[in-house]
Amino acid sequence: MDPFSSPPPSGSGLGVSNEVMMGQVKQQLAQAYAEEFFGTVRDKCFSKCVTKPSSSLSGGESSCISRCVERYIEATGIISRAVISSLPR
Repeated sequence: MDPFSSPPPSGSGLGVSNEVMMGQVKQQLAQAYAEEFFGTVRDKCFSKCVTKPSSSLSGGESSCISRCVERYIEATGIISRAVISSLPR
């Protein structure tokens, strides 16, 4: 019998509650979102601000990257709040 087709016998200790499973899924999704978000920010801001890659950033490049990241985070927050406020309650 397939182990996924029926619940484990009671008292076996192998069962995972739906709440625990949902918590794990939410945590994995949050981690994946954060990795994608920072990867996107890194790529976009680097390509916008660094014209000549070298072993270090110039002052202007560093300032540009800082402003770019701040704007990207702010814009993402605004969009997230707008989406959340439009959801039915």
